[in-house]
Amino acid sequence: MIETTLPRKTLLYRSNAFKSKMLAANVTQIIIVLATQPSFYEALLNRCLIAAEAANIKALIVLNKCDLADNDDAKKKLELYTTLGYQVLPLSAKENISTLRPYLQGEASILVGQSGMGKSTIINSLLPDELVRTQEVSHVLDSGKHTTTAAHLYHLDEHSQLIDSPGLQEFGLHHLSTNELEHAYIEFRPFLGKCRFNNCKHLQEPDCAITAAMATNKIAPERLAIYKMLRTEISR
Repeated sequence: MIETTLPRKTLLYRSNAFKSKMLAANVTQIIIVLATQPSFYEALLNRCLIAAEAANIKALIVLNKCDLADNDDAKKKLELYTTLGYQVLPLSAKENISTLRPYLQGEASILVGQSGMGKSTIINSLLPDELVRTQEVSHVLDSGKHTTTAAHLYHLDEHSQLIDSPGLQEFGLHHLSTNELEHAYIEFRPFLGKCRFNNCKHLQEPDCAITAAMATNKIAPERLAIYKMLRTEISR
């Protein structure tokens, strides 16, 4: 019998132009799981970070499969996010999960990411009795296969929960306003309100503070490029 309901603190969801998909409520941490193989989509990483910032949920970036060779390129891509202030954790879930455990303590976390990144392997390493099904990635397609088809909540201890979510190929942000989008970029915040025009879109307007910040290496060009793509997408 349900006796009462508590007020919702956070809500993480994604949306396209037609519908919304709720991922989890009342989580305190989103763990974005990437891997050295298969290649991860950097645009998807940015979308997940933006969704986390907009929902006021802290984010942890996990780079899994660091035991595999040729992981320098993946690590180099993530240097930008370290400079922005995001925690990036190298991990080899099949070999040693201990470095992740402190980040889970006392948190309600959700694992998100593409298929094949190793989310289910992380669950198996943390909770070996669960025996979550996993599959190898397709090296021909450089992609993973869906093994988790629905979100599952696991209790790590009395104060720590972990949600495993199905693999993502896209993360729509149509539920955000353009104001929420620009504030979700943490490196934009010192420059917002300093453009020549109050309604500056930071696309191609003259005397834009965001564009000027990029010219002086205070904002990465690739981050601004993704912002412009998302701004156009949301406006439509």
